[in-house]
Amino acid sequence: MLNYAFMQNALVVSVFISILCPCIGIFLVLRRYSMIGDTLSHASLAGVTIGLMTHQNPILGAFVFTSICGALIEFLRNYFKKYTDLILTIVLSLSVGVAITMISSGKLNANADSFMFGSILTVTEFDMIMVFILSVISVLALIFLYDQMIYIAYDEEAAQTAGVKVRLINYVFFVLVASAISVSIRIVGVLVLSSMIALPVATALQLGKGFKITLVCSILFSIIDIMLGLFISYYLNVAPGGFTALVSVAVLLLVLLAKKLGTNLKMWRSDQK
Repeated sequence: MLNYAFMQNALVVSVFISILCPCIGIFLVLRRYSMIGDTLSHASLAGVTIGLMTHQNPILGAFVFTSICGALIEFLRNYFKKYTDLILTIVLSLSVGVAITMISSGKLNANADSFMFGSILTVTEFDMIMVFILSVISVLALIFLYDQMIYIAYDEEAAQTAGVKVRLINYVFFVLVASAISVSIRIVGVLVLSSMIALPVATALQLGKGFKITLVCSILFSIIDIMLGLFISYYLNVAPGGFTALVSVAVLLLVLLAKKLGTNLKMWRSDQK
């Protein structure tokens, strides 16, 4: 299987995705912004269609448009402070409207379906270069802003009082989310991309460890999810995105079951004493 160039490309991209998505996802989950990740995932489809229509790289188009939508969400938060769900509806309506209009126009230079469901056959060497550049920039930005982002994740108002530039960091963070989404759509697909951002983190949170251990575990779970999804979907001849989402849910359920069994075992041992 790894003798094929497209599988080699897909494997390299998957490694970057499995590291980058949990690094972004853990901050989204802690801030209860998981649905923002889902909204921006769907927004990336509009960027893809714009890229295809303008003869530009669709990943670059997804990154630019998703970054704009992320900035728009942060901007609208000042006007709809108590209605976050309304902000997401506005951005989702804009992005889906653009995507459907572009697709239905019949002027696209390629089929956008592979971006909706994910396809290992469409990963090119240029895509790998784009993924590498965006991933490195994103990880470096996360390292540089690590302390401030943790502060904001746990208490945004206290961080602002302490002098942290919350709004600026929020804008940068949404650009990082856009980067994670745009590098992932080739393999995972738009429709289930949010699962790669949130589910490995949700699985790691069940371990009840500190932030750093949770982050490391979420990356490990992400690697397990996407590698199993990639290899098994190849042999089953199904879309890797959808199957990876199923694997992510299955791993989460297994961890929950193991946690429940561990709790019951501790109770049984304490009763025996």
